[in-house]
Amino acid sequence: MAQVAFACFYSSPEGTNQTLAGDRAVYIFSYWTFKKCVTLLKALTPEENSLCQHGLYFQDGQRRVDYVLTYPVKKPSAGRSSRQSTHLLTENAVARSLRHSSSLLSSPAADVELGCPGETFGGQEDHKAFRREEFEGKLRDMGLELEKDEDTKVTGVGFVKIHAPWNVLCREAELMKLKMPTKKVRLQSSGVVEKISSLVSKVLEPLRPHVEEHHTKNIKHLSHTFSREKQHLLLGSGVYTAAYPLHDLLYEEWANYSVFYKYQPIGLVRKYFGEKIGLYFAWLGLYTQMLIPASLVGVIVFLYGCATVDDNIPSMEICHPKNNITMCPLCDRVCSYWKLSTACGTARASHLFDNPATVFFSIFMALWAAMFMEHWKRRQMRLNYEWDLTGFEDEEVSSDHPRAEYEFRVMQKSLSKDQKSKMEKLTCRDRLPAYMTNIVMMLLMIGVTFAIVFGVILYRISTKAALHMSSNPITRNHVQLTVKTTAAIINLVVILILDEVYGAVARWLTVLEVPKTDKSFEERLIFKTFILKFVNAFSPIIYIAFFRGRLVGRPGSYLYVFESYRMEECAHGGCLMELCIQLSITMLGKQLIQNNLFEIGIPKLKKLIRYIRSKQGAFQEEERQKKLQRYETDHFLEPFAGLTPEYMEMIIQFGFVTLFVASFPLAPLFALLNNIIEIRLDAKKFVTELRRPVAARAKDIGIWYNLLRGVAKVAVIINAFVISFTSDFIPRMVYQYMYSPDGSMHGFVNHTLSYFNVSHFQDGKEPMDPLHLGYHVEICRYKDYREPPWSSTPYEISKEFWAVLAVRLAFVIVFQNVVMLMSDIVDWLIPDIPKDISLQIHKEKILLVDLFMKEEQGKIHILESSYRLSTGCKENCSRSDNNNSTAAHPRSGLHTNSTKSL
Repeated sequence: MAQVAFACFYSSPEGTNQTLAGDRAVYIFSYWTFKKCVTLLKALTPEENSLCQHGLYFQDGQRRVDYVLTYPVKKPSAGRSSRQSTHLLTENAVARSLRHSSSLLSSPAADVELGCPGETFGGQEDHKAFRREEFEGKLRDMGLELEKDEDTKVTGVGFVKIHAPWNVLCREAELMKLKMPTKKVRLQSSGVVEKISSLVSKVLEPLRPHVEEHHTKNIKHLSHTFSREKQHLLLGSGVYTAAYPLHDLLYEEWANYSVFYKYQPIGLVRKYFGEKIGLYFAWLGLYTQMLIPASLVGVIVFLYGCATVDDNIPSMEICHPKNNITMCPLCDRVCSYWKLSTACGTARASHLFDNPATVFFSIFMALWAAMFMEHWKRRQMRLNYEWDLTGFEDEEVSSDHPRAEYEFRVMQKSLSKDQKSKMEKLTCRDRLPAYMTNIVMMLLMIGVTFAIVFGVILYRISTKAALHMSSNPITRNHVQLTVKTTAAIINLVVILILDEVYGAVARWLTVLEVPKTDKSFEERLIFKTFILKFVNAFSPIIYIAFFRGRLVGRPGSYLYVFESYRMEECAHGGCLMELCIQLSITMLGKQLIQNNLFEIGIPKLKKLIRYIRSKQGAFQEEERQKKLQRYETDHFLEPFAGLTPEYMEMIIQFGFVTLFVASFPLAPLFALLNNIIEIRLDAKKFVTELRRPVAARAKDIGIWYNLLRGVAKVAVIINAFVISFTSDFIPRMVYQYMYSPDGSMHGFVNHTLSYFNVSHFQDGKEPMDPLHLGYHVEICRYKDYREPPWSSTPYEISKEFWAVLAVRLAFVIVFQNVVMLMSDIVDWLIPDIPKDISLQIHKEKILLVDLFMKEEQGKIHILESSYRLSTGCKENCSRSDNNNSTAAHPRSGLHTNSTKSL
C-alpha cells in the first residue's frame, strides 16, 4: 500500500494565505491496485460490485479514483457535456486570468452556483467558481490528475474525480516519512515457543478471517523512515460541498454479521481507514476478548448466589411463615403496617447480588481492569511494530498546525491593533470570557442533571403514595416493583435525550475556546463530553447507591421535601436490588437504543433525506442503485464525524462494567454480548453507511487511555463504598463476629431492626387504617440502629451503629489500598513492551545497519572498479599513443634505441 498526503495551500483573491475545504489537517489517500484488493477481500457486496465497479475509475478505465470533490451546480443544458466542461477546466491560462480578476470580488456565500463557465454568474457564484478553478489548477500543478463530471444522475451536484499517479505517491510518501520496506526477514522465536504458537494457531485457524495478511504472519519487511514531514489544510467556505475517498472493499470478512465469531482483519482495516481507526477497532476487539473471562466469573458469582439462596439464614428468617414482625408504614397516612414476611421475594432476590462472592468479584474486576490496561499497552506496542510506527511521533502529524478558526481570530486581533507585521497569538486574557462561559455552562448542565434526578425522586414518592391508595389489591401488592421499574425507564429516556443535548453543548463550548490545534480541540471536546455524559449516566445510580435511604429520618421524625413529600427509604433487603434494576435497565437500554438502533437508524434516515433532497424521488431505490456510479452512491452516505461517539459509548460501558460491578455481576456478560454485535455493527456502518473517512496516522488511542485509567481507579473506590455502605456485607460480618451468641447469622434480622411506639407518630402522619393487619399495633419495627422507646435516650443512635460505621470506613480504606497495591503490582510485573518485540526491534536495527553498510561497501567497490577500469584505459591509451608515435617516426625511434644501447 502506498499513501499520499493530498493537500495544497489556497491563496485567496485578497492575498492572504488560506486553505481550502474543511478543518481537517491532513488528507491521506489509501492507494492499492484493484487486482490486489480483490485478492485480499471482496470489494463490495456482490450487487454493488457489479453495479458500481466502473465508478471506481476514470472514463479511460485505467486510472483509479482516489478522491472525490463535490460542488453544487444547476442542471446544464442538453447541448453541453461533461467532457466539454472538463476541457474548459484544463485551460490553465484562463484559470490564471480569472484568479487575477476575482481579487475584486467579495467573500463567497453558500449559495448554489451555476455550473457552466460560459454563463453569466452573480458576484458570489462566479467568485466560488473562480476559486475552484484556481484550486484545481493548484492540484494539477502538484501532479494530480482530475476529471470533472457534471452530467450525473444526481441533480444539482458536480463531481471532481482525483487520481494520484505513482510519481506523486512516491514524492508525498517521502515528504510524510512513510516507512519503506527494504528487506524481508522472518520473525524468529525459540523452539518451544514456536511449537506452542504453531499449535495455538492451528486451533484458532477457524476463527481467523480468510484474508492474505494471516498467511504471512512470520514475515516482516525491514523498514526505514524518510527524512521530513509535510502537512497542509483544506478549508471550505462553500466552494466545495463534500470531499471523500471511495469505498471499495472490506465487507464479506469484516462488515458481516455472519463472521461475528472470527477475529477482525485489523491489518486490512488499518490499510483501508488508516492507523487511527485501525487502533480503535483493535482496542474494541481486545476489550471484547477481555470481557470473556470477566463474564465467566460474573456468571459463576451469580450462580453461586442462586445455589446458596436457600441456605441464606437472613432471607430464611424473613421468609419463615411463623415470622410475625410488624413493620412501620412506608409512607404517611395511606400506607399501613405490614408484615416483614411479605418482603420474602425481595430478600431472596437481593441475595443473588449481595453475597460474599461479590466481594471477591469486586477485587477480581479491579485486577481485571489493570490487566486489561497493561494488555492493551502491549497490544498497542505490537501493532506499532507491525505497522512501522515505532519511530513515529504524534507531533509529526497535523496536530501542530493551527486551525483555521484560530488563525482567523488571530488575524482579527492583529487587525484591531494595527499590527499586521507582527504575528499575534491568543492569550488566556483573550479566552477568559470563553473560559468563564465554559465553567458556568458546565455547572449549569450538571445542575440540570441533578434537578432531573430530584424530579424522578419526587415521581417515585408521589407514585408510591398514589398506588397505595388504589382499590386494586394486585396494584397494592406490586407497588415497589412498579415504582422502581417505571422510574428506571424514565431515567433511561432522560439520559438518552440529555446525551444528545450535552454532546452539542460540549462542542459549542469547545468552539468558544478557539483551541489552537485540531489535537487540542479534540481533547477538550472529549473531556467536556465525557464529564457531562458521565454525570448524566451515573447520577441516578450514585443517588440510589449512596444517598437513598440515608436521608430519611425515623418514624415520628421523618425528613420531608417541601414539607409534604417524605423522603423514600430502601426496602428491607436494602437498596442493592433497586440499584441492580437501575443499572440493568440503563445499561441495556443505552446499548440497545442508543448504541445500536441510533447508530444504524440515524445514518439511514439522513441518507434517505439526502436522497429525497436530490430531487430524484421519482426513481425507486433499486433503479437508482443500478444507475448511480460508485462516487455518486457514496455522495448519499453520511459524512464521517470522528471516533468520539464510538469511544464514548465504550468508555461509558466500561464504567458500567467496573464502577458498580459489586451490585451487578452480570454487567460484563451483557457488555460482551453487546460488543460482539457492536464490532460488526460499527464495521457495517463504516463500510456501508458512512463516507469513507480520510486516513489518519496515530500510534495510540490518545486521551481515551487516560480516561480508561481514571475510570479504573475510581471503580476501586466506588466498589469499596458499595460493599461497605450499600450492601449488608459489613453489618452481617459485624453481627457474626461481635454480637452473635453462637457465631452464626441467626438473629441478624432482628438485630438490624429498631423499635417504635406508634403513639409517638406526629399528628396527621399516622396510618388511616391502623387495623389493616386485623389487630391493634402498639410497637412497629424499622430498619436502623437506634435505641428503643423505653430506654433513657429513646430513638437516639445506638452504639451498634457506630461499630458498624467504624468497620465500614476501615473496610473502605483497607480495600482500596490493597486492591490498588495489587493493581500496581500487576502493572509492574507485566512489561509494556513484549520481550520478543523488544528483541526484534533491536535485531532489526542491527540488520538495517548491516544492510546499509553492505550497500555502501557495494557502492565503494563499484566506484573502485570503475576507477581501476578508467585508469587502465588511460594507461592502455597512452601506450597505444606511444606505439603510434614510434611507428610514425621510425628513424627517431632507431636513434633512441641506439643511444640507449650505447
